[in-house]
Amino acid sequence: MNSKHVAFDELDRKIVAALIANARTSFAEIGAAIGLSATAVKRRADRLRENDVITGYTATVRPAALGWSTEAFVEVYCDGAAPPRRLAEVVRNHPEITSAMTVTGGADALLHVRATDVGHFEEVLERIRAEPFIRKTISYMVLSHLLPDSAEAGARDAAPDLTPEPVLGDAANQR
Repeated sequence: MNSKHVAFDELDRKIVAALIANARTSFAEIGAAIGLSATAVKRRADRLRENDVITGYTATVRPAALGWSTEAFVEVYCDGAAPPRRLAEVVRNHPEITSAMTVTGGADALLHVRATDVGHFEEVLERIRAEPFIRKTISYMVLSHLLPDSAEAGARDAAPDLTPEPVLGDAANQR
């Protein structure tokens, strides 16, 4: 990963927002919306990718369409100081864990789990608890998403509006 500071201006922000909204948006479409040529947008997107600002392109999928209708967050408490590297190995073995992170506070980690139903979630939880260094877990079942348009809820368009701002002045002052 590149750790140097990256210059990131308003046009870069608009490009990133457009790609978050729809990674399949063409550079020409983005350019038309923000006042750049497709070539200029591609050059900026390539630079953002080289500098690890853009780390990849993905599809957002509605979890229920895949049969994942049960969702929970699980606090994980470990015996001793389980290194994050060891926790990462464990969570990679459970495809139902959609995200995992170490956290501050009482818990050592927080897992986001999706399952087909409560029985499937219980089976996943038992597999997690079977790890020798896991002392306990506390689970929170998701009842509803308060921000249904978020990517976490499986929304299709979860990015800011990219309506072009009006340009004042003559063409010579435009980039």
